[in-house]
Amino acid sequence: MTTRPRLHRGEMVIGVIAVALFAFLSAVFLTAGFGTAGAFPEGSVTRSLGYAMFNLPGADIDSEGFLVAFITIAILLDAALDGAVMLARREDDS
Repeated sequence: MTTRPRLHRGEMVIGVIAVALFAFLSAVFLTAGFGTAGAFPEGSVTRSLGYAMFNLPGADIDSEGFLVAFITIAILLDAALDGAVMLARREDDS
């Protein structure tokens, strides 16, 4: 026979902290300003992203380079793929 779930009446401090955190985050989100939206400068956004990704000069829109992030993500994805292949192999396939 199953019983109905009971409400856990733990420490009151955890509930007070949760309510205080909710009140704090509500105040932050309600008083945050979003500023005004600006238009992109003249030029190709897609082309500029391609140049920025590989840290090449010649982009229409100035931005910071993403080469280190691109290489880091490539290495991490390669390591994850190698680990998945290693875990998927059977032990008698060695």
